[in-house]
Amino acid sequence: MPPSSPNPQDRGEAHIRDRGRDRAGDVVRDRGDACPGALRLHRADDGSLARLRLPTGVLTPYQVEVLAEAADRLGDGHLSLTSRGNIELRGLGEGCGLGLAEVLREAGLLPASERHERVRNMVVSPLAGSDVTAWAYRLDELLCGEDWTTELSGRFLFAVDDGRGDVAALGADVTLLAEAAGTALVRVAGAAYRVSAADAPRAALAAAEAFLAAARAAGTGAWRVRELPAGQDVDVTAHLQRAAVAAEPVTGAELPAGAPPAPGATGDGTVCVLARLGRVTSGQFRALLPAREVRVTPWRGFVLPGFAGPAAARERLRALDAAGFITRADSPWAGVSACTGRPGCAKSLSDVRADARPREGALPVHWSGCARRCGHPQGAWTDMVATGEGAYQVTVVTVQGSTK
Repeated sequence: MPPSSPNPQDRGEAHIRDRGRDRAGDVVRDRGDACPGALRLHRADDGSLARLRLPTGVLTPYQVEVLAEAADRLGDGHLSLTSRGNIELRGLGEGCGLGLAEVLREAGLLPASERHERVRNMVVSPLAGSDVTAWAYRLDELLCGEDWTTELSGRFLFAVDDGRGDVAALGADVTLLAEAAGTALVRVAGAAYRVSAADAPRAALAAAEAFLAAARAAGTGAWRVRELPAGQDVDVTAHLQRAAVAAEPVTGAELPAGAPPAPGATGDGTVCVLARLGRVTSGQFRALLPAREVRVTPWRGFVLPGFAGPAAARERLRALDAAGFITRADSPWAGVSACTGRPGCAKSLSDVRADARPREGALPVHWSGCARRCGHPQGAWTDMVATGEGAYQVTVVTVQGSTK
């Protein structure tokens, strides 16, 4: 199963290459964020790349069909999943950007204000009930309804957690955590505040505005909370008051460390699967249907809720296993991940996806085409870094940034 960890990093997104540090060792940005989106395409060696943000993680059956068709007609016939629950289309041809935008717009996959398209970064507990899912919808509405939110970078991340701690462990900049008593915790910059459940989305928005104010005061161009200089104040209290959100500071609040949903069928008629190496063909994507809805997870998988009991869920799981999905927690492929590699990435020294395979041992294994290690897991993992065509250096990463 994909691991979670208390040591979060950017995973599955484009590598950051303009990070500098001043004399105090603080991160300094000298340009705006160039993170790709569905409208701002990134040019790769295998064609252009579009990254579609799914703020609630939910796709309708119609949207699944639209994206599969777009992959076939405009791209390379595949869809890639990122560790933020985003979907990427690769191998897009020259001049297809306008056509892709129109397809996505008609399917309801773009916000009304396209200036907000890249700031809708959100991970949501994929097994969440309707109340918590409604927070995500409302937070997305709030994000897209304010002009100032376009100042957030394409990497600033919200997490909406239903209380089990699965997405709370992913290192978001602002985390909403549901509590049993009809309240929520909003966490940012190491501080926590208890608010009413009804105020949770507005509290998250206020916390993001507090970050922007702190980033302006710091003057370092920070894209994310952890990039703020040490000691930089993030005045969440003042911004919550300005938003008329009643909040109680909570000291010593620990986030729960829940596990991702395991591949398989649950007793309530929910099916969970993973995509091998985080990539599916358009045919596999269509094989997720029929389903009431498809939830894309930040562990490069899918959750299909709403089947009529355990027997129906198990039957659906067998069909998805035949389609090539990972359907068992004990599958050796469940802990294997890889970067794009050749031919999509010019920096890769090998065809990583062709080389990747499971390895013996309890640790997940990540295959990288170069030392940037794009898309690596968190915590401890076996690190396979290409040194040439088909050749890899093998190390074990035990603590963030340390190997042996």
